[in-house]
Amino acid sequence: MRDDEVPAYLADAEPQYAQQLVDYAGMEADAAQAKARADHEGLFPAGRPREDLLLFVLEDEEGDAVGRVMYSERPPGSGKAFLWDIEVDSEARGRGYGREGMRLFEEDARARGLRQVSLNVFGGNEVARSLYRSIGYAESFVEMTKRLD
Repeated sequence: MRDDEVPAYLADAEPQYAQQLVDYAGMEADAAQAKARADHEGLFPAGRPREDLLLFVLEDEEGDAVGRVMYSERPPGSGKAFLWDIEVDSEARGRGYGREGMRLFEEDARARGLRQVSLNVFGGNEVARSLYRSIGYAESFVEMTKRLD
């Protein structure tokens, strides 16, 4: 991802993450927005990606951007890649870009000498969970919650 593409990425990614926290984690909107802001500030201090973050733009056959991938080695020196974010634009979904983005992410991590990859996914995000399972990911931790309204 080019430096000039980062502000637009953040403008999209932060509110999307906040909405996922509301939809899938049951957070109140204000708390979700605060968490999303804090998490993104930790990854992008002063609006610039941390040195260890790798950001890529997914492109279609014509070279138009259709999504993004962000990962890092976590913890540093561990040989383990952590996928922070993969997002396919809503109008491009269902055409294999997510699967291809995952393949390219894994290929890049492997080329950098990383031996394992992991990610977090919200339990209610069945589309993403189905994709990850179909390409060989296994659940290693499940947190369950129940609202007592």
